[in-house]
Amino acid sequence: MSLNILVLYGSYRRGRMGIRLADYLINGFQQLGHEAELIDAMHAGLPMLDQRYSDYPPGEAPTAMAALADRLTAADAFVFVAGEYNRGVQPGLKNLVDHYLKEFDKRPAGIASYSAGRYAGVNSHAAWTVTLSAMGMAVIPERLSVGQIGQTLDEQGQPQGDGGAALARGFNGFADSLIWWAEAAKTAR
Repeated sequence: MSLNILVLYGSYRRGRMGIRLADYLINGFQQLGHEAELIDAMHAGLPMLDQRYSDYPPGEAPTAMAALADRLTAADAFVFVAGEYNRGVQPGLKNLVDHYLKEFDKRPAGIASYSAGRYAGVNSHAAWTVTLSAMGMAVIPERLSVGQIGQTLDEQGQPQGDGGAALARGFNGFADSLIWWAEAAKTAR
């Protein structure tokens, strides 16, 4: 069963390193025979949160917001590429997610955290686990955490060095779990 997997990414910084991880994940899921697509908060065209998509009367939400709602609703699973900012979540990714609620409901979510340092975004991962669970998503238990991202993935999103080898090993269990949960949830829906 081919799945529709959306990879959500939220950095607005110059020289965005996390996009390497997003590219790696998209490529990995595509190689497994699934549709995988990037949702980049910086290019989504959403304002800072004023109203959720559901707060607008039908047909009155901004065009970019409505189009993204349709893409989210069609997805079978989500992967959140979660960088750690000041031991917390990325504001760009959080703003994107907060525009929606029911569009995420009853779908699995994987969290791929990262940081420039050795801690691999573990604080961001913990915060996103609580947030996504509260939104009705089944957060898979497998962690995919990337420390020293600039040394772990090259500019084309290819693993390099010991960190890259660890990422490649960890991806298989992460992907297997997300796919299992996505197939189960799709069948149940």
